Amino acid sequence: MNIFIGNLAYTATEDDLRQLFAPYGVVDTIHIITDRDTGRAKGFGFVEMPESQAAKAAIQGLQGHELAGRALTVNEAKPREPRREPSRSRW
Repeated sequence: MNIFIGNLAYTATEDDLRQLFAPYGVVDTIHIITDRDTGRAKGFGFVEMPESQAAKAAIQGLQGHELAGRALTVNEAKPREPRREPSRSRW
């Protein structure tokens, strides 16, 4: 299950998230979204856990949990919607 984590501190690392989620079960991957130009974290990320029961327990246990002074938003990630093509040409 893919889990969305919002309201992350810009200083949060993948290790910080691994330490938070590890007590709930196996963590497959962690991805903190960064700005393409600056490389700075955007304040959200994703954690993937193979067991849905463990993932649901993590969501319930960590929703509102404070990390680096910020209350986390934790919920199941929705599938990414494809980007819309502009209706007319820019040129």
